[in-house]
Amino acid sequence: MIVYIYDLKAEERKKYNRLKRNFYYSLNKNKEIFKRRTKSVIIIDDKDEAKIDKFFTQWIGLIEAYKIRTDAIEQVVGIEKTN
Repeated sequence: MIVYIYDLKAEERKKYNRLKRNFYYSLNKNKEIFKRRTKSVIIIDDKDEAKIDKFFTQWIGLIEAYKIRTDAIEQVVGIEKTN
C-alpha cells in the first residue's frame, strides 16, 4: 500500500480557498480508488499508484506531496462520537 501526504500551498487566503475547493472537487471525482482519506493523507493500493501520481502532477507548484510505501498501518487513536 502507498500513503500520500500532501499540503496545499497558497499565500493569499482567497487563492488558498479557491485551490482547496478545486483540489477537493477533483479529488472526490477519484474517490473510488481511495481506501481511506483524512484531511492531508490518502492511502491506496499499489495498483493505483500511476493514477494518483498523474492526479498530483496536475497540481505541480500548488501542492507539496510525499509518497510512502508500506506494508501495514495501525491506527493509534480514533475519534469517538458522543451523543
